[in-house]
Amino acid sequence: MTDPMRICLWFNGDAEEAAKFYAATFPDSEVGAVMRAPGDYPDGHEGDALTIDFTVLGTPFMGLNGGPHFTPNESVSFIVTTRTQEETDRYWNAIVDNGGAASECGWCKDRWGFSWQVTPRQLVDGLADPDEATRKRVFAAMMTMGKIDIAAIEAARKG
Repeated sequence: MTDPMRICLWFNGDAEEAAKFYAATFPDSEVGAVMRAPGDYPDGHEGDALTIDFTVLGTPFMGLNGGPHFTPNESVSFIVTTRTQEETDRYWNAIVDNGGAASECGWCKDRWGFSWQVTPRQLVDGLADPDEATRKRVFAAMMTMGKIDIAAIEAARKG
């Protein structure tokens, strides 16, 4: 049986490389079936990887090597919730150091142009704190960061 829903990501010929990177970076991730093109097509040749099934953190995806016609943008992002600074650093650094780019407030972009939010649970909890002054302090701290610093978020939460 197939998954009732998968997310299809458009790549320009390197979907299999991306799937392998994601599977090596995140737990509960793997590369599945690779469907090779049975004939030439507008942006590829017979035998090229056309689609790649993979999972990232248990979420099913399909990578489509569709060519250069469409590129990702920030209107869609993947949020990865972390528990420790070590986990936050590992994911952030893997994405940024593999040809990606750092951004602000926990956002970064991978080398294929997909946006990721590496978000520690402590940030989520601080932004949802029942005390408005605490939420404001946590938000102000976050606004100064690229990669989220959990110790700084916890300090802001304590005041």
